[in-house]
Amino acid sequence: MNKITQSKFTIVSNGYADGPSQALRDFFLNHKAASVTTIEHPLVAGGDNVHVTNFYKNKSVTTKRVNILNKPPNTYVFDLFIPLRIPSDETVWFGFNNLACLRGLLRRKLGRNQKVVYWAVDFVPNRFGNGIATKVYNAVDRFVCKHADMRVELTQEALEQRAEYLNLTANVAARSMVVPMGAWLARTPKVSANAFQKKKIVYMGHIVERQGVTNLIKALAILTKKDKDVTLDIVGGGPDEEKMKLLANELGLTNKITFRGFVEDHKDVEAYLAEGTVAVAPYAKVPDNFSVTSDPGKIKAYLGASLPIVLTDVPPIAKVLKSHGAALLPDDTPESIAKAISEYLYDKKAWASAHNASAKLAKDYDWESILSTKLINIDLK
Repeated sequence: MNKITQSKFTIVSNGYADGPSQALRDFFLNHKAASVTTIEHPLVAGGDNVHVTNFYKNKSVTTKRVNILNKPPNTYVFDLFIPLRIPSDETVWFGFNNLACLRGLLRRKLGRNQKVVYWAVDFVPNRFGNGIATKVYNAVDRFVCKHADMRVELTQEALEQRAEYLNLTANVAARSMVVPMGAWLARTPKVSANAFQKKKIVYMGHIVERQGVTNLIKALAILTKKDKDVTLDIVGGGPDEEKMKLLANELGLTNKITFRGFVEDHKDVEAYLAEGTVAVAPYAKVPDNFSVTSDPGKIKAYLGASLPIVLTDVPPIAKVLKSHGAALLPDDTPESIAKAISEYLYDKKAWASAHNASAKLAKDYDWESILSTKLINIDLK
């Protein structure tokens, strides 16, 4: 790790949820990098429109915030210029979207860094529909995929499909590799052996239609008709949060569901998950669900807590979980989801088996191990 102590890193991403950019930050700080600069831009409309820059050096951090109009995708162009001045040059620039990577490439041309890594967190064909926004996005995406020093994808599916979609042949594309989502196993609290008694369902994530929260709430309504002790803890916020609260009220579930909203500190999220019995990820099977090629962070957080998991067969990790005995894969209907949850809520042997399988599989996705291994493939000097 001596290269890390001699190197400076800039990490640019959109959104504030815990993901690979935050894991990379923590990894470099844990290994005493010379300096780490993080730039976090707003991802979605509404809410906090603040662009946050943190400069970490010598165990101290300097923070700068810029509040500006945020109406994506039109205002994403502002990300190229905020902040106008970055605290220092860097050894490696990590861009977690193509605009972030584009800025890194410009800085490389100006001699402000040595390496640029494009770390894509999802792949969505025709991202903004038919029109100029998608054409511009695709042009930028292809450019950075060709000129970055390394392209990182979360799944093999995303790596292959982006290459095909953008016509990235081996002779023109940057080197690429797959780095899956992980969890910090050493710090993550685990569910206790008596978690089976709690009958608490936990959901972590963005509250939008494609995440299937509607079906989860309807599944809870089915379960509570037979057992009034079953509860649901929803950790996360989103544009459909109020809509989900109205649905819960309509179904008489107000006292059965706790809406935690957005939780800033991921350690608090991990603590909420460790209080659960079963974790659910009821992705909707719809054409525009980018989870089809992604590696959702919530799944690794569930594994980190050693939770049995119920999820629809949408992300590539679903079949891996099932093959290892850590999950059940229902259809994306309330009835099927309720039935799968019931198998873990009322069969202690099934719950214990999945709990143990989840804990065992989680060891393959420890951030410390993943990043220590994968960063060898990125020449830091």
